[in-house]
Amino acid sequence: MDARPQQHAEPGTGGDPAAATPDAAESRAADQGLAEGYLQAAVRLLETVREREGERIREAGRLVADTVENGGRLFAFGAGHSSLPAQDLVYRAGGLAVWNLLGVPGAVGVDVRPATLGSALELVDGLASTVLDQSPAESGDLLVVISLSGRNPLPVEMAAHARERGLRVVAVTSLAYADSTRSRHSSGTFLKDHADLVIDNQVAVGDAELSLEGVDAPFGPASTVVVSAIMQAVTASAAGTLRHRGITPPLLRSGNVDGGHEWNARLMRSYRDRLYYGH
Repeated sequence: MDARPQQHAEPGTGGDPAAATPDAAESRAADQGLAEGYLQAAVRLLETVREREGERIREAGRLVADTVENGGRLFAFGAGHSSLPAQDLVYRAGGLAVWNLLGVPGAVGVDVRPATLGSALELVDGLASTVLDQSPAESGDLLVVISLSGRNPLPVEMAAHARERGLRVVAVTSLAYADSTRSRHSSGTFLKDHADLVIDNQVAVGDAELSLEGVDAPFGPASTVVVSAIMQAVTASAAGTLRHRGITPPLLRSGNVDGGHEWNARLMRSYRDRLYYGH
């Protein structure tokens, strides 16, 4: 319980007792500085990705376009918080209808109890191969594997087994981890070692952009922001490539605009054989 005596607001402070104290003003300034600092860090990362990974993003777009043109399916996989950019691709207004989420039960997010179970499942050998074998993914399809560290057995095995099955694999990961950590897979390899194309998200080890004196843990993770932007850039590039080839990209519309649901229903019927989520 806070036993401090109640403070009364000075005139002009909007009724906030803390606003009358110098400490409160300093605190607000610090909070504002941290918020701006995080946004600036995210912008810097996006600019770095644009400069260093632009061509690989466009190449990923071409691989996506090739797959769509050739009648293949698009799959995206990520475990834990790396699943969020993968989920953002699927059944998404402005996204390609043929993106599918390849989910591993219990490892897709924090909707399991305890939440630590998801982290534990990333270390289980054989799980990724079993899930992939039970999915409709086959030769000619494309799989994007998203993993910040790229060191855990689940994403490494998912990528390796997908290539064995004849899928093209795009890895979105932080290459900094391969330089400074050890793989947790029995082969000693990282996700990057099992991909046809690797996009480095440029995120530093630890995924924390901010630190503060008196706070023991760094904070301000930016990987979700950056990787989501990467994947939307890949999709945008693919849509443009398809259009240049004379193919109408199968893009979904928002259900919150007139005619959106009807448009999407027609599109999903047309691509029913490529939708893992639609039936």
